[in-house]
Amino acid sequence: MRRRSPWPVPGRRRARSRGILGFEVVSDRAVGPIRWLQVAPKGARTSFVLATAEMGFTPGNLAATLLESTDLDADCPELAQAGVEVGGPVDYPWGRQATFADPDGNTWVLAAPVPAGL
Repeated sequence: MRRRSPWPVPGRRRARSRGILGFEVVSDRAVGPIRWLQVAPKGARTSFVLATAEMGFTPGNLAATLLESTDLDADCPELAQAGVEVGGPVDYPWGRQATFADPDGNTWVLAAPVPAGL
């Protein structure tokens, strides 16, 4: 089963947000007057529907959505090379994390797996 979450973006920047973060297209189809564009990180069980104002969403309203990384120390420089401003990684009592914003102002947390015992 794949879980879906909305990702508010303006229509003309959809491909840019997906491309910078390296997400893959899961579904891209017209549903009436609306384009249903669903993307996901490679191998993920959770995907994102790129939601526009026509769907009732405002870009920049997604805050601190957490993505788990299997290699946080490699993913951060890879995002930076793609032009993403990455904060961290930082070690917290609950685990290691980095933060970034997509081109539309939505904020994300990239986290290493939670260590055993937390």
